[in-house]
Amino acid sequence: MAVPTSSQRYLSSRGGSYGFSFEEVVLKGLASDRGLFIPEAIPSLPANWASTWSKLSFQELAFEVLSLYISPSEIPPADLKALIDRSYSTFRHPDIVPVIDLVPEDNLHVMELFHGPTFAFKDVALQFVGNLFEYFLVRKNAEQTAEGGKRHALTVIGATSGDTGSAAIYGLRGKKDVSVFILHPKDKVSPIQEAQMTSVLDDNVHNLAVVGTFDDCQDIVKTLFSHPVLSKSHNLGAVNSINWARILAQIVYYFSSYFALANKLPEGESLKIRFVVPTGNFGDILAGYFAKRMGLPIDKLVIATNENDILDRFVKSGRYEKHPVSAEEGAGGIAEDGAKARPGGVKETLAPAMDILVSSNFERLLWYLALECVSEVPLSNGEPSKEQKATTGKTVLQWMHSLKTVGSTIMPDSVLAAAQRDFVSERISDEEIVEIIKKIFTEPPSAPYVLDPHSAVGVAVALRLVEKAKQDGEEDVHFVSLSTAHPAKFNHAVDLALKDVDSYNFDTTVRPKEFIGLEQREKRVRVIEVADPELVRAAVEEMLELERKV
Repeated sequence: MAVPTSSQRYLSSRGGSYGFSFEEVVLKGLASDRGLFIPEAIPSLPANWASTWSKLSFQELAFEVLSLYISPSEIPPADLKALIDRSYSTFRHPDIVPVIDLVPEDNLHVMELFHGPTFAFKDVALQFVGNLFEYFLVRKNAEQTAEGGKRHALTVIGATSGDTGSAAIYGLRGKKDVSVFILHPKDKVSPIQEAQMTSVLDDNVHNLAVVGTFDDCQDIVKTLFSHPVLSKSHNLGAVNSINWARILAQIVYYFSSYFALANKLPEGESLKIRFVVPTGNFGDILAGYFAKRMGLPIDKLVIATNENDILDRFVKSGRYEKHPVSAEEGAGGIAEDGAKARPGGVKETLAPAMDILVSSNFERLLWYLALECVSEVPLSNGEPSKEQKATTGKTVLQWMHSLKTVGSTIMPDSVLAAAQRDFVSERISDEEIVEIIKKIFTEPPSAPYVLDPHSAVGVAVALRLVEKAKQDGEEDVHFVSLSTAHPAKFNHAVDLALKDVDSYNFDTTVRPKEFIGLEQREKRVRVIEVADPELVRAAVEEMLELERKV
């Protein structure tokens, strides 16, 4: 049996534990020391990857990339291929994540990540994660029942302001031995997003509408995960972006988009590419960081933030610092698109999925920056020693403790320099979101392309950097902006931008046929009248008991 390589074993970012298998990190989600799981080493690409991978399909690329992080002793190659094929059979586009030429003369492209079942980028990862959960549980239960043991079931609990919930539900619906509970703030997510969640009637899917805010929902979930009885008796699992498998699945589309453009170039010409990523919790762009560290020749990773700009400020100053605003200062966005679902302290914007105070996945990047700059381990050295891992984890723990207790942490100059080697950042206002949606829809050559507000943040930044590249004499640079959601999911922001455009009509221009009648379908949801963890715990216990009687 193959022995897992260092890139197929995992550790906690806070230094408390090492040597985890891929299965363990997928099913656990979060380390016991509250750290995030990362591979003990980032794998290097095979020597001939550029030639042998260049003509592969998305599914074939996924197999090659994922195999570097998943030992065949855990998932045999034939099983991994079957999992991948099943995960992406639900997508509407044959390329899974097609690359569109938005402004060809400026080498500006859009990678559409919204062709999955819920029309959001999270489907790319969560369709795969759902199948992983089922695969591991079916295998575990076959072994346990053969020995006369009790079946192992997983209870997934998550909080959402919209997209994560529907993508998780569609990824887990009908899966054997998996129950999923999604909390959302009652009347504070968009009607389309609510309908996508609550119209799924599979027995293992449970929606809880909490009277409160998204912050309340998230706090309840954290409380339940630390509950001494519930967390153990029901084997709680996570599907939000803290789960490593979500980051892993997203690495693949950096390779697929690279080849989509590189294959169009004249023979012998190399591709200079910069990815522009609308960024909130840092998971999407972190996948790009792993691709770059593996050896994909990415020139820069561009963080595109809205007015909640903790990441933009870090990249420019080295200060990772919360800037909470008052309720009056933070008011904004569009309630019907989910703006009022966000936690207190953020600025409500037209791109509500990016309205964050702290980026939950940023801790993973900090581990690698600390490894290089504090533990002084060169990036090319492979797996660090046990002592180096411990020093790095201790450093990250100190940084995160400072952020939690005083609201900020100031990184050493060497850490900032290392971050700036790979990342640049720009910030976009709501006014610019509106302007860019209208510009792209009305002006050639992009017209009549429709952006959702999050994708508009990315394109606005990309256009800004296109002009800078021209000034610097870099006309050969290609910019790929990640389009994270279908515009119909945030139609009120789109309507705001295009309300005065005669050629725009939501029903004929934007609404996909899958959304027609969605809000009128039968729904199943339980209302939790007070944002109380005990009320939610009792509801979860009751609904699990009823589910298992079906």
